[in-house]
Amino acid sequence: MKKLILSTTMLAAFALAGCASTGANNNAGNPIGTANEIGMNVFKAAIDNQCRSQIENQNAWRIASAAMSDKQEEALKSRVCGCVSEQAPQQVTLVELGNAAIDPSYRTQLVTRVVAKSLQSCYGSIVG
Repeated sequence: MKKLILSTTMLAAFALAGCASTGANNNAGNPIGTANEIGMNVFKAAIDNQCRSQIENQNAWRIASAAMSDKQEEALKSRVCGCVSEQAPQQVTLVELGNAAIDPSYRTQLVTRVVAKSLQSCYGSIVG
């Protein structure tokens, strides 16, 4: 049973191993590369969703957004959460990504932690 869990974790880790890659299509046509890109896109989407939820709970956001139109608010959210999503791969290890791929509870905790680490710095650099 332990070998099966270890094998599953290793496969998930390999599927997400390309997250540190910065090339646009450096994995085109490569099944593992494609899995890496899909895994990272799913991770970044989860980060973006969590960021959008957390940003609305920030006092600084509430104050700043009161003076913005809906369009301005959405544009700023997109910039801040885009920054958070771009920083996310640099804040997780391959083991963490592997665990997140197989454990939804761990994935939720990882995403929350990563967003909490990046949100303030991204918000400050874009708004400040």
